[in-house]
Amino acid sequence: MSLKGFRRNFRPLEILSKEQIDDIRRGVLAVLQNTGMRFESKMALEIFKKNHCLVDFDEMRVKFPPGLVEECLRKTPSNFYFKSRNPDHDLIIGGNSTYFCAFPGMNTVDIDTWESRRATREENRDALIVLDALDNLHFLTPYTPYFGFDDTPPVMSIPESAAAKIRYSTKLQFSGYQKDCELFTIEMGKVANTEIQGMMESSPPLTYYEDAVMSAYRFTKAGLPLHITSGAVIGGTSPATVAGTLVTSVAEIVGGIIFAQLVKPGTRVVANAFVFPQNMMTGLPFFGSVGISLHEAAFNQVWRNLNIPVQSSAIGPTNSKMIDYQNCYEKAIPALVAALSGAHIIQFHGGVYGELTHHPVQSIMDDDVAGVIGRFIEGIEVSDETLALDLIHDIGPIPGFYLNTSHTRKWWQKDQFIPKVADLLPYTQWQTEGKKGALEKAKERMDKILNTHKPVPLSDEQEKEIRHILDKARKYYKEKDLL
Repeated sequence: MSLKGFRRNFRPLEILSKEQIDDIRRGVLAVLQNTGMRFESKMALEIFKKNHCLVDFDEMRVKFPPGLVEECLRKTPSNFYFKSRNPDHDLIIGGNSTYFCAFPGMNTVDIDTWESRRATREENRDALIVLDALDNLHFLTPYTPYFGFDDTPPVMSIPESAAAKIRYSTKLQFSGYQKDCELFTIEMGKVANTEIQGMMESSPPLTYYEDAVMSAYRFTKAGLPLHITSGAVIGGTSPATVAGTLVTSVAEIVGGIIFAQLVKPGTRVVANAFVFPQNMMTGLPFFGSVGISLHEAAFNQVWRNLNIPVQSSAIGPTNSKMIDYQNCYEKAIPALVAALSGAHIIQFHGGVYGELTHHPVQSIMDDDVAGVIGRFIEGIEVSDETLALDLIHDIGPIPGFYLNTSHTRKWWQKDQFIPKVADLLPYTQWQTEGKKGALEKAKERMDKILNTHKPVPLSDEQEKEIRHILDKARKYYKEKDLL
């Protein structure tokens, strides 16, 4: 299966005027120059000092000259190639392309009782096999599908997860970081002959902890792409206004970009928003809210203006604890807005409630939604053949019809998208065939995938090397009394 993604063939949705974009950009520069950011890393502070930033080592505060900010933004590629162990799954990030990626959960969920629990190793494998089989899923994100599984010590959860993703899928992956685990995931990527995108996550407001800095440093020095994230909570760790949060979230990511470009100019970067409003009634993030869609649309517009690839990650989780109507609209509407506003990557498949639960049946249903959104942004082809003037003339008024024409046979499936698990039956046939809805059909498709889909395996030598790296990781953590 070749992964082509989707190409948006019309102008992106723009909700900000040029003047508003300029105001936000000036605000970002003002924050970086006057307020500055906290980097809890002596190495980072030294690098910034050498590059003419104003650095307070006691406060760990860095203030960035506007010229350096602009220079580092210019050095960041506007698009880039991303290499998988299967050439059919290589992707080009940027331009008018849109790809979908998985959203993880800490646990799995029982889709009969809707109770969450820790996944087993086998359930982690099965969920990956399902993701590998889906047509409209292009990336495996950090912690995908679960934040570890039953027999995995917490400190080994990311290395074990990265190994499982390499074993059971040839799709590209991002990797998280904790306790130096990127040392091992980078090595695994080399063994499997695939690039792995690293992460650097800010800690709002306006802070990077040392583990985020070290992850960025190691992935950047290895020549790998970097995924830099702001994870603000609107009204909690960022201003209560979307405009104010745009300033802080963009500034946080720009601070990470400056670090990456100073370490290695030309580093490939994706700017990512994992931003939620705070629900002031509960204190929880307000998943699926209109505030997410507004922030994503404006955030995407700002980064497209800066000509740097952008990802929307606040799409995947919902408030619903079940796969139901609320779950669907809380995911589908922000995903559509993200695609229309020019997101290059949308984190979507598999997430159920918050970051707590993920399920492969949800991934299967999400794949249909991704296909619908992807088909929409591809737009309409207008040509002599699609205008079909000669055909319209030949058919004429009633009793003419188009059902039996070669034009209909050729173009119907090209212009439409046919979901794989939606109930499309006439009512009487639906009654006689068991009254199955989309959820039941998705369960059946999951069983079929697990019985028929065979991910491309690693070679024996690669598998041996992956096991060796995992053993090295265990030894490393035992020596640090973490295992």
